[in-house]
Amino acid sequence: MPLSDLECRNAKPRAKPYKMGDSLGLFLLVQPTGGKLWRLKYRIAGREKKLGIGQYPEVSLADARKARDYARQLIADGKDPSLEKQRRKARALVSAENTFEAVALEYIDKRSRDGDKPWSPSTRYKNEWMLSELKGSIGRLPVAEIEPPDILAAVRKIEARGKLESARRGLQFIGSVLRYAVATARLTSDPSRDLKGALVAPKVKHYAAILDPIELGGLLRAIEGYKGNASTLHALRLAPHVFQRPGELRRAEWAEIDLEAAVWMIPAEKMKMRKPHAVPLSKQAVAILSEARAIADPDDRYVFPSVRTPARPISENTLNAALRRLGYSKEVVTAHGFRSTAATLLNESGKWSADAIERALAHGDKDQVRAAYHRGQHWAERVAMAAWWSDHLDTLRDGGKVLPFAGMRTSNSPGTAR
Repeated sequence: MPLSDLECRNAKPRAKPYKMGDSLGLFLLVQPTGGKLWRLKYRIAGREKKLGIGQYPEVSLADARKARDYARQLIADGKDPSLEKQRRKARALVSAENTFEAVALEYIDKRSRDGDKPWSPSTRYKNEWMLSELKGSIGRLPVAEIEPPDILAAVRKIEARGKLESARRGLQFIGSVLRYAVATARLTSDPSRDLKGALVAPKVKHYAAILDPIELGGLLRAIEGYKGNASTLHALRLAPHVFQRPGELRRAEWAEIDLEAAVWMIPAEKMKMRKPHAVPLSKQAVAILSEARAIADPDDRYVFPSVRTPARPISENTLNAALRRLGYSKEVVTAHGFRSTAATLLNESGKWSADAIERALAHGDKDQVRAAYHRGQHWAERVAMAAWWSDHLDTLRDGGKVLPFAGMRTSNSPGTAR
């Protein structure tokens, strides 16, 4: 006869454990200590087994019967309730360990060691910073439990601070981490996929650059008069001549530079496009680097060491801070803007092919078929272009007469070189 809740509540312990049967294999096991445990006796594949359902009164009689009925349905489907219980426990444990923060750190580590195109140290740093922005919102949530509202709340916290671009990148980062979780069988689908368009779109902001030759000459003269740290001065003077990305410039190492051959070989891991890049050095660039070498310690690794420790290069903000000290606001010029300056004026000179300029800027070719077959580096033209460009910069700096090029611009405008 089925049990009643009153019988379960009034059951007293005895010297030995005893059973109180309910129905359909469910029974209450009363322990000598007073504990009352629900058990289900069942047979599967001809073998008798027992399934623990929980302890009374935490699991009521009604709930124990529901668990019994669920287990019997599993048996009818050919599944063993005990094995399914073990699987649920294992999945719950894995889910608890696979928090967003844990999976994100694993993803960052993987991408930093990924095949032919691993993340650069700066890219890793940026993604670790992004994770730090998200940790307080979703860092502790198991990836399997993250839902679109959780993601939206996390990125909108960043958006609310006016950091629209950071919020957009945060959503991209979350999606990358969750897709990695899908690829590693810890998630069935990416819950961020339907949030496109949910954030306020930031305005496209190009790096400010001086494009007027006369004003560029004034900037070059100002740089020559810079009174700060020697590493910063050398980097500022070299930047217009080589027009590489600030991160590539500041992390230049002496082992990469051959002053006799007048070439700077930047390894793939430092490049945005993850391909090694050769930079021809004009005689002016060689002279600046020779000055830096003359005052450097023989054991220095970096061409532009930090004032705090030679074991690290100048920081990513050093050149922009120096430009601010010279009186140039961020709306007028940035360290990255030297690339736009060179790209614009070299193109407008009409003297050099667009391909040679693009190779000098180390841009990737958007046309993948063209990129596969167009492998020429235009080296001879780039060497000649580097020499002409440095001579042109000297002319501007010294205030010489500037002959206008066809289509030359005559005012400041935002740059676009990447």
